[in-house]
Amino acid sequence: MHPAPEAAQGVPPLPAAFTHAEVLPWLAQAQRAVAQAPAHACVVVQAAGVQSFDSAALAALLALRRVVLARGLAWRIEGLPDKVRTLARAYGVDGLLPG
Repeated sequence: MHPAPEAAQGVPPLPAAFTHAEVLPWLAQAQRAVAQAPAHACVVVQAAGVQSFDSAALAALLALRRVVLARGLAWRIEGLPDKVRTLARAYGVDGLLPG
């Protein structure tokens, strides 16, 4: 039996404006948090505060997904707005964003 995942600390919540200008700083912080997460952690991204976004937001989430999975960690996104999920569905990547 595997140990229950622990929630990773320090993953920044998604900013209210999550567009091209905000993606790189957020992603850098999130990647550092994932790198420091303990084994068996579950990376939790809080997304409820997102008010404006563009396709760069999806690219950032998918980039974080690659880092999380490469470390063998679990992850989930909490509170992702329906409009972001709709955009993900339009791009055919909604199944890659757990939540």
